[in-house]
Amino acid sequence: MMICKQIQIKRHLTGHVIASWRKLVFALVLLGGSAAAGAGTLEMAKRIHDRLAGVPPTESVLLQMKSDLDAGDGVGAAMRAMEHDAFYNVTVKNWAAPWTNREQDVFVPLNDYTATVVGFVRDSETMDFRQLLYADILYVGDSTLGLSAYSNSNNTHYEQLEAGGYSLKDNLVQRSQAALTGLPAEATAGIVTSRAAARSFFKAGTNRANFRFTLLNHLCMDLEQVHDTTRVPDRIRQDVSRSPGGDSRVFLNSCVGCHSGMDPLAQAFAYYDYEYDADNDLTGENGAISYNGEGATDARTGTRVKGKYHINAATFPYGYQTPDDKWDNYWREGPNQNLGWDEALSGSGSGARSMLQELAHTEAFASCQVSKVFKAVCLRDPGDASDRTAVSDMLTRFKNGGYRIKQVFAESADYCKGE
Repeated sequence: MMICKQIQIKRHLTGHVIASWRKLVFALVLLGGSAAAGAGTLEMAKRIHDRLAGVPPTESVLLQMKSDLDAGDGVGAAMRAMEHDAFYNVTVKNWAAPWTNREQDVFVPLNDYTATVVGFVRDSETMDFRQLLYADILYVGDSTLGLSAYSNSNNTHYEQLEAGGYSLKDNLVQRSQAALTGLPAEATAGIVTSRAAARSFFKAGTNRANFRFTLLNHLCMDLEQVHDTTRVPDRIRQDVSRSPGGDSRVFLNSCVGCHSGMDPLAQAFAYYDYEYDADNDLTGENGAISYNGEGATDARTGTRVKGKYHINAATFPYGYQTPDDKWDNYWREGPNQNLGWDEALSGSGSGARSMLQELAHTEAFASCQVSKVFKAVCLRDPGDASDRTAVSDMLTRFKNGGYRIKQVFAESADYCKGE
């Protein structure tokens, strides 16, 4: 009888030791160890999860991801990692946050711009990511959470959503931007007419900032990269001197290069502004987007065009006076043909939506998204020939697969899993 008890005790201790050893091995894997057979695959699974979610996986998720990798399905393993709330609440939010402000600061509160990017990523199985720039869409927190309602004049709704620690994966709801903001449906243009974008890029100035930052954030090029002095300068506004510092050569060799293409495109924003109490609200925290709809007349221009389009008109009185929001793309010819314009579009139109569709349907837009995702996931820019080939292949699949951005995150994580 004593011998049986001793055997039982030994079996119990052996089982306990084995279980403890398994836990130790799993802990070593999470810490980057490689003590167990097959740990290389486990390390890759953990790396995928770390890159996408920024937190360690649970044991069950890690083993499921390992199984995916063993079966040659790295994208499937990445998709499992993206089911973690942190992928949306942290990774995607931080990916988009710098696009929402002129300082390109990642440390800004959640807002309608970033929430809408998160929503597009989450719903990418059914969402063409190009529509981010021109659809009548905003994402808000679920009404059952008891948050303050969406407001044109503050960011309280999103700050409460973030402060409450709610899962953006589970609690974002797609809504009509027109219904939320009161803008006419035809005046909505995705994140570009969101309150956050308006506060940063329509506030003061001449609305060229919204065009420039859209170009920078979503085509990955600043005005220097599209500089072209061969375009006709007939649409350059009155506020641009034709002889800066008394030297017309500066205008002809520098200013023309940006303004001749930018001003005809930025004319699409002619009816937009961001209104706030500049005397008592220096940051514009409590302002709201403003739009001159059909029948509206601006006191300064006598048309629907916002007065800001006539700022500094005396600088060159013979310059272009903006009469409406009709835009034309002069960059469809010359060196900027290389942006890859969509031949199915006409290259001209009226209003922000059609102009932003023109930008979103370029090869440059698609390439920019893939490059940004690669850098966010792999923590570096594409480098050698292998990287460039991988990014090119991802770009082809992105375009041919319906512009599903979540797939690009998964493919990037799969590519970088061995680093």
